[in-house]
Amino acid sequence: MSDKITTKESSRRLPPLLRRAWYSLNQTFRHRIAHLGITPDQYSILRWLHEGDVRGLTQQTITDLMASDPNTITSILRRMENAALVSRHPHETDRRARRVRLETKGHRVFTEAYAAARMLQEETLSVIPESRRARFLADLDTVAEACSEAANRKKPA
Repeated sequence: MSDKITTKESSRRLPPLLRRAWYSLNQTFRHRIAHLGITPDQYSILRWLHEGDVRGLTQQTITDLMASDPNTITSILRRMENAALVSRHPHETDRRARRVRLETKGHRVFTEAYAAARMLQEETLSVIPESRRARFLADLDTVAEACSEAANRKKPA
């Protein structure tokens, strides 16, 4: 038996499939929004802010939604604040927390990037028959939840 893995075998494994899909989608989106001066991660933050509380979201909430670490999010938010996309304000009840709000420029950039995101999603999903798309997305959500739960489980000692 050979140790060599064929392309067909490796293409049917969950991790390489998810990685290839994510990488291709992310790179394509990056190119399509480059003219707006934002990254896919910044778009995600703009989207969370657009969909979230009108008072803004705390940096911790953004960190949790992005499944990232606080230092990375702080760095991204600093760049977004310097670009006048967002502003950060003291939280009204928690002195340690900061609320992040979408600014006018952030709304405008989000609207344009959202159109690009929708178009890319439609193009990408067009390879799946329309009757199966909702089920595919529901199944993908189930897989994402299972991955998240597995990551949060305690590792054996």
